Amino acid sequence: MTSAAAFFDLDRTLMAGSSGLHFGRAAYRAGWLRRRDIARYGVEHIRFRLRGSTDEGTQALLAEVTSHLTGVMERDLARMAPEILAAVLPRIYPQMLDEVHAHQDSGRLTYIVSAAGGGMVQMLATVLGMEGGIGTHYAVGPNGTFTGELDGPFMYGEGKAQAIREVATENDIDLGESWAYSDSASDLPMLRAVGNPVVVNPDTELAAIARKEGWRVMRFEKLGRRLAIIGATAVAAIVGGSGTFLASRRRASSRRFRRRA
Repeated sequence: MTSAAAFFDLDRTLMAGSSGLHFGRAAYRAGWLRRRDIARYGVEHIRFRLRGSTDEGTQALLAEVTSHLTGVMERDLARMAPEILAAVLPRIYPQMLDEVHAHQDSGRLTYIVSAAGGGMVQMLATVLGMEGGIGTHYAVGPNGTFTGELDGPFMYGEGKAQAIREVATENDIDLGESWAYSDSASDLPMLRAVGNPVVVNPDTELAAIARKEGWRVMRFEKLGRRLAIIGATAVAAIVGGSGTFLASRRRASSRRFRRRA
């Protein structure tokens, strides 16, 4: 029997802000990133929170992530997933969780579709009780380390539309009777692949398209700009605090050396 489904973008749609920032923090603690890298991630998170994604920024981030992952053991990234998940879960919008539950109560399948790593996306979908998570997969070599290549399409732009068409074919889903949710104009291919597109806290371009097309619009992130300002302060504090900590370590080491001398 043909069914319908609802497909949810993750960043700024299902959750507040970017899951990439929380990956960056976990990677920094694991020693994969430098302090200046995590500071840059924080600044990019603020820009994303205010303006949404751009093709140029997303491709640059993909190149950076694959570069940092190259040579890393797949199991080490898998061990990091619970830490990232613990940071993401409190940022899930209650309004969007209500949407997920409403679709499930109506008999529709629910999926997360995100450029984030496939393992984390699937884990998040499982925790939220959704039917599936569709994310970006990175190629792993025979020795169990990431090669720096993708294993499948990048879940961005047309890649998302391609992925949901494949899921629809495998699960006998009627996309004409299905829903898709996103905040960004970059997800227009996914939104236009279904019969019921919904925009959530949209960027300027997507908001204009939604008005023209008569699409449903959900807005509830009224504090986004204020939160971004708070985030900027927090990033400065993190970077400054790390510098203070390192400086204190150097001073303590110097004192110990003088005492021994």
